[in-house]
Amino acid sequence: MHINDIDLNLLRIFDAVYRQRNVSRAAEALGLSQPAVSQGLSRLRLAMKDALFTRAGRGVAPTAQADALAHAVQQALALVSEALHEAERFDPSSARRTFRLHMSDIGESEFLPGLMREVRRRAPEVRIETRQLEYAQIENALDTGQIDAAFGYLPGVEHTRQQRLFMERYVVLARADHPVLTARPSLKCLAQLDYVVVRQHTETVRLLDTMRLQGRIRLSTPHFMVIPAIVGATDLAVLLPRRIAAKFAQAGRFKVGQPRWGVADFSVGLHWSARAQNDPAQRWLRELAIDLFREPSPGAAPAVRR
Repeated sequence: MHINDIDLNLLRIFDAVYRQRNVSRAAEALGLSQPAVSQGLSRLRLAMKDALFTRAGRGVAPTAQADALAHAVQQALALVSEALHEAERFDPSSARRTFRLHMSDIGESEFLPGLMREVRRRAPEVRIETRQLEYAQIENALDTGQIDAAFGYLPGVEHTRQQRLFMERYVVLARADHPVLTARPSLKCLAQLDYVVVRQHTETVRLLDTMRLQGRIRLSTPHFMVIPAIVGATDLAVLLPRRIAAKFAQAGRFKVGQPRWGVADFSVGLHWSARAQNDPAQRWLRELAIDLFREPSPGAAPAVRR
């Protein structure tokens, strides 16, 4: 006999008859008719090449092979039941799970402090891993389970479930005593600045290219963390999302310019795969992130795109 020959429902019938020692009571326990249980037993007998149960008084008695099989069947059904139960719930307080998230380095500075504070408080055994993927890789990584969610401004990532968290805009950051940058710089002012860019943040490079300022790029680096030190020590400026720039400016070493350039604000969101829509663990993480970071739109709360 091969496992492919066995229907899980037949094992449930076997277990019920074994426990009840009576076909009628087993049918009642399973919510089936007596003929359906008898037919299932007949199929299992043929597959096992054994009678499994014999008549005994008003019920049935298991054969030696049925006794040998019963414990294994009960364990298997219990494991399946537990697995199905686990798939329906997620208890963060006891969960030992790793979530893999796409975030840029700027996204990490924006999201990780608050997210990790709450994860540590609510789910102390949960681990978070962040990865930086190319935009073109994100949808496939979500669908194949390589990552559980993606945070950020992700132009071109459209075929996902997503929730807008907040709107952002690019501003210019320079050292506090920069001789050129003003609070509301004009395009003429921007054209007098020299810039540092982080290569992975292609949108800022594209924006400079759109304004025909690519010739003013004096430094291109793969690392975001070095930017404050460079901008604070030179006349170089950098394009950054407003929230990040404001955090740097709080220390008093930098100033922020909000250009009059007509560039539209952009949406920063949370993305996930439709295949994970009903996964309890991922739903818990998404709801936590949305609760932490979503800002309501003026006049109406944004809805999750289904």
